[in-house]
This record gives sequence, C-alpha cells and structure tokens, in this order.
Amino acid sequence: MADATGKLIIVSAPSGGGKTTLCRALRRRMPDLGYSVSFTTRPPRPGEQDGVDYHFIDVEEFEKGIAEKRWAEWAVVHGNLYGTSAEYLQRALADGEDILLDIDTEGTRQLLAHFPDSLTIFIEPPSMKVLAQRLADRGTDEPEVVARRLRDAGKEMAQRDMYRHRIINGRLDATLDALTALVAKERTPTGRGE
Repeated sequence: MADATGKLIIVSAPSGGGKTTLCRALRRRMPDLGYSVSFTTRPPRPGEQDGVDYHFIDVEEFEKGIAEKRWAEWAVVHGNLYGTSAEYLQRALADGEDILLDIDTEGTRQLLAHFPDSLTIFIEPPSMKVLAQRLADRGTDEPEVVARRLRDAGKEMAQRDMYRHRIINGRLDATLDALTALVAKERTPTGRGE
C-alpha cells in the first residue's frame, strides 16, 4: 500500500464537529479531489443515499469483508461498523488520484500505519458545550444516543495530537477556507515535498 502516488487527505472530528459538511463543501471547491465513500452497517439517516453518503450493508456482509481483508481500515463507532475499501484506495492512489477520507480517529490510526505521509486534519468544536448544542440541534438522534456521542467525543478529542493539523470549527465559512488552504497546499508539488 505504501507505494501509492496519490495523496490521502484524512479529515476527522467528533460526531457533530462538522466534518461531513466541510468535506462536502471542500469537494464542491475541488471537484477533481477523489472521495472514498465508507461502508457502514448503520441505517441511513433521512436524505442519505446509498453509494453517495455511505455504502449501507448488513453486519454479515461487513464481517465477511473483515475476513476477506477488504477493508483498508475498519472500526466500531457508536455501535455500528464502518470501513474503507482497500481495493478502491489502492486503485485510485496508484492512478495518482488524491483521495479525501472522512473517518474517525481509529480509522486514521490504522491508515497511518500504511500511509504515514497522509495529510491529517482534525476538526475541533469550539467547546464541548457547543458540540452538545450542535448534536441536539441536529435532531437525528435520541437523547441517549447524543449522550453516548458526547462521551465518545471526549475520547476522540484526546486523539487530536495524532493529526498534523487542527482546525477549530467556530464559523463554517472560515473553517472551510482554512481547510481548503491546507488541502490546496498539500496537493501542489511543493506542498508534497517534490
């Protein structure tokens, strides 16, 4: 895996931290940037489309993928399985494509073992209080799920030093500008150290 010519761009944040919104906006700004659609066993949220937001599969199929080593990384997050297709990453990176990944801290740790020169960016909420409000405002989860996501957010925040860059998501437009600048620099020949 380490011989790839493309660049992995890994963005992580606690649930409700804004990474999905930011990654979608970044892809609109950089339409040539590849994107790895994760596989998950969780049910789709309202408005999510299979193959666009996630590849929604059952637990049996996901576990078969583990046994067959189909995942470049995988983890249990909030009680559901999530994974990244190893075949997709290998093919796209070998073709010189830069790939954006929107994954959790455990997935980042696994990928860095294979791709240590990845661009890693952690999106932080301004505070845990703001994060709690964002999760509540989202209105997609029951209160006990929000409480679990907040507990998990503390664990994820403790892993933020694993990332080369950290951006505080206070105002979405400013955060998107900072994210875009980091990715644009990394995608240039001088940003890659070439």
